[in-house]
Amino acid sequence: MEAPDEELMLAYQAGDAGAFETLYARHRARLYRFMLRAVKSRQIAEELFQDIWLRAIEARRRYAPTARFTTWLYTIAHNRLVDHWRKRALTLVEVEVDDLVADANDPADHAQSRETLTRFAAALAALPALQREAFLLHEESGLSAADIAAATGTNVEAAKSRLRYATAKLKEALNDG
Repeated sequence: MEAPDEELMLAYQAGDAGAFETLYARHRARLYRFMLRAVKSRQIAEELFQDIWLRAIEARRRYAPTARFTTWLYTIAHNRLVDHWRKRALTLVEVEVDDLVADANDPADHAQSRETLTRFAAALAALPALQREAFLLHEESGLSAADIAAATGTNVEAAKSRLRYATAKLKEALNDG
């Protein structure tokens, strides 16, 4: 059985570099996708992604398993995004549809997938920033409403509300097409 994230982080805190490698391998893809969908470019996403891991490494001595490791990690990601948006006054998400379109053998299926994803990307970008962030934290990172609340410094009801509104708006946008 694999060690829980919290146990691995404590092992890393105690000097086990292999524990960090395991954590990184478990969470890198989801965290990177979250960052890519939250900012306008791959270059910025990569910079923020690396910075988040660097901050996690720097904060290892202060880590205490009072919440799930993913909540702790995405709190760092949330704070880094807030800093980024403040600094650059960014408010929209850019999703690169070409990266999301699944390989389709039938050109008609490919075109339909592309159109649906384009509508979804536009609807996602149109969401208010707090709703978009809640949706991405839930869908990309698998965080619960309680984890989202902890990561974003809000209460559970606000996180649930943001998720509910985001999901409803996205469904409406997809059903209108």
